Amino acid sequence: MDGFRLCLALGPLTVYLLLLAWINLSRRPFLVSGARDLAALGVAVSGMVLVGPIELLLPEQAIYVYKGYVWLLLLVMYSLCVSLAALLSRQRLTIYNFSLEQLRPLLAEAIDEIEPEARWAGTCLSLPKLRVELHLESSPALKNVSLVATGDEQSFAGWRRLEQALRARLRQAESPTNAWGVVLAFGSFVLAACIGWQVMLHPQAVTAGFREMLRM
Repeated sequence: MDGFRLCLALGPLTVYLLLLAWINLSRRPFLVSGARDLAALGVAVSGMVLVGPIELLLPEQAIYVYKGYVWLLLLVMYSLCVSLAALLSRQRLTIYNFSLEQLRPLLAEAIDEIEPEARWAGTCLSLPKLRVELHLESSPALKNVSLVATGDEQSFAGWRRLEQALRARLRQAESPTNAWGVVLAFGSFVLAACIGWQVMLHPQAVTAGFREMLRM
């Protein structure tokens, strides 16, 4: 793999890991919907997808006909695929840098506000008026908790109300920094160093790789 393709593959992933490191090292919980989480992951691996399967399966004739614009078309197609996957995925709310024990009382307050007929069964929760059914998934090692839909018959508006109510409670919450953030930060710095090494020591090779990829 030449220098430019290496930078393209690692660049978005570096930014993604740095963002996760910042979230885990902050003293605030971070709430994100499943669709946004999946979209962010799609952006993170976009470079590897472009220099991997997309370029491998790209017909040479398309490059000669559309020139560099073919990559713009492929980026649009990839974005649409990621958007479709996000829309078709199950409803989910993930709270980073927060434990299940910390979340339970705040979640109970949020539910009491929006759904008085809520029913708990272990880690499963039913909100009949909002048409929301979910269960809690906890990852103690990564220190995050997810509220995951348990069925297909879910109300988007109900999930939106739940997200807003929970976000309001989390604004005032604090949490100790997660040591996992140090590992993510170290990984992002290593990848950034690899990119910087290629750009600083082999600038001509990076430029040549860019031109070759666009067939300029």
